[in-house]
Amino acid sequence: MSSPILFGIAEVGYFMAMMVYIGYFIFKNEAVGVTATAVASAAFLSQSAALIFRWVESYGMGIGRAPLTNLYESLIFFVWCLMLGYLIIEFKYHNRTFGAFVTPLAGLALGFIDLTGISKEIEPLVPALQSNWLLAHVTMSFIAYAAFGLAFATGMLYLVLSTEKRNESSYIFWTVAGSVFFIVLAAMGADFLTFKAAGTSQQQFIKGYLFKATFRSDSGPTVWLSFAGALAIIIAAWRYGYVLKRMLMTFGLSLEFLEELNYKIIAVGFPIFTLGGLIFGAIWADQAWGVYWSWDPKETWSLISWLVYAFYLHARYLRGWRGNKIAVLSSIGFITVIFTYLGVNIFLSGLHSYGEA
Repeated sequence: MSSPILFGIAEVGYFMAMMVYIGYFIFKNEAVGVTATAVASAAFLSQSAALIFRWVESYGMGIGRAPLTNLYESLIFFVWCLMLGYLIIEFKYHNRTFGAFVTPLAGLALGFIDLTGISKEIEPLVPALQSNWLLAHVTMSFIAYAAFGLAFATGMLYLVLSTEKRNESSYIFWTVAGSVFFIVLAAMGADFLTFKAAGTSQQQFIKGYLFKATFRSDSGPTVWLSFAGALAIIIAAWRYGYVLKRMLMTFGLSLEFLEELNYKIIAVGFPIFTLGGLIFGAIWADQAWGVYWSWDPKETWSLISWLVYAFYLHARYLRGWRGNKIAVLSSIGFITVIFTYLGVNIFLSGLHSYGEA
């Protein structure tokens, strides 16, 4: 069995797990919950095997490198780290509620791969990547990214459970953020169904197809209708967001538990990101380009992400921030991580442009 087949099984499995977890979230049936865990675990094992097979295949091609060096491989590894972290939390705390919030993140990443036509070929490393620091830098960065993704999920859960009044800024934040997440998924799905552009490169997709079926359409009425629909979704989420809170309350999640878990996840991810993402990255940059820091867009946005999470820890320890403020801060941090990882690679140019591969 080859790695593409195993990756395909894992992708289908994660989407199935997402739907079953959502079913468990809605119906609160224990049998459905056990099924969701089983499907997610099977998909995770399939992806683990696929990563090993792809690594072995690279040696068979005479390339011999870890499957972490292009945008496709890094997305796959991010999903693997995310699901590993989630399964550890589920088995440790015996709570499946997070599955309905974490698996959509995994599904979005995998859907992005298919929608943008990212190259899945095993190719030789470009000179900038031929370094002994590659494995440590990339591996630790994506472990940290996955930790921040899990913190985002727990932070959003906290906000849903802690707010109900529609005029609260925290309530507005989570309803708008959740709505935008859904709107982006729907718009990308419309692009794919309209243009069938999955075979193009991601740069061609971004420039020529992304949101062209909706917000960037050549048809004026379509654009207006898309923005009106997006606004309607946001208003509906704001108007009826309390329904989600009532559903979550039946699972018995305490705000204290979510806040403490959010902190523990970031406390683990932050030093890993500091060491692997910034320090090891700087050493690698010096070897590759002869300078530790060049204010490359990826470096700059990595620093911004680091500063957000450093401020999170500072605010919690020294300023005594708790509750909604700290949950919002952890969510904002992950938004900067997403742009650091995907936005910079696709929309900006720089020394890290090999991420387009």
